[in-house]
Amino acid sequence: MKVFCIIPVWNEEKNIVKIINDLKDLTDLTDPSIDEIVVVDDNSNDNTYNLVKNKGVTVLRHIINRDQGAALATGNEYALQNNADIVIHFDGDGQFLVSDIRRALKPIFANEVDVVYGSRFLGKENNIPRLKKNILFPIARMVNYFLLGIKMTDPQSGFRVMNKKALKLIDINQRGKAHCSEILYKVFKNNLRVKEVPITVIYNHFGQNFFGGVKIVKDLLISKLIG
Repeated sequence: MKVFCIIPVWNEEKNIVKIINDLKDLTDLTDPSIDEIVVVDDNSNDNTYNLVKNKGVTVLRHIINRDQGAALATGNEYALQNNADIVIHFDGDGQFLVSDIRRALKPIFANEVDVVYGSRFLGKENNIPRLKKNILFPIARMVNYFLLGIKMTDPQSGFRVMNKKALKLIDINQRGKAHCSEILYKVFKNNLRVKEVPITVIYNHFGQNFFGGVKIVKDLLISKLIG
C-alpha cells in the first residue's frame, strides 16, 4: 500500500528540515513505512520553501497564503490523484514525534479502522500549557459534543491517518483551523471506523489562543447553518 505523509507548513524554516530527516529515517528503517513525503508550503515568507525543495521530497506551493485547512486539502487532492492508499496528516512545527507514526499506521494496515487520531490525553506525558489543558481543550470537547454530536478525548488533534475510503469521503472546506472539527464531523457522518492512539506533543510555542478558539466555533456554526 502507498503511504503519503502530508505536511502543511508556513514559515517553518527552523523545524522542517529535521522533520523531513526524521521521516526519511522512518521510511528507511521501519515497516510499515512512508512512500512519499508531501510538503504543502502555504506561501511562506521565510526560507522554508528553499530548504524543502532541495530535500528530495514532493513540494506543493500556494501562490497566496490560504491557511492550514486549505494546505491539507491541497495535499489530500494530490494524494488522491497519485493513488495513495493511506494518508498521514503531520504538523510541520516540530510538535509531533515521528516515532508515533508506526503506532498510528498499524490499525489502518490491519484494516481495523478507517481513521486513526493521535490523542494527547491517553496516558503519555505532554507539556500542555495550563490554559489549553484546563480551559481551551475542555471547551473544545464540549463544543464538538454539543454542536457536532462527537465525543473524543482530543477533538482538535492535527495528527491523523486515513485510508483511501476516508480520503475520498472527506472534502475539506474549512480553510482555517476549524478544519479539525470539520474532518472529525465528516468521519462520524460517514460512519467511518475510528480509533484514538496515544501520542506525545511537544509545545515549543503557545499556538492557538482563546480568540482563535472563538473564531473556530464561529466558523463551525456558519458551516453548520449553511451546510
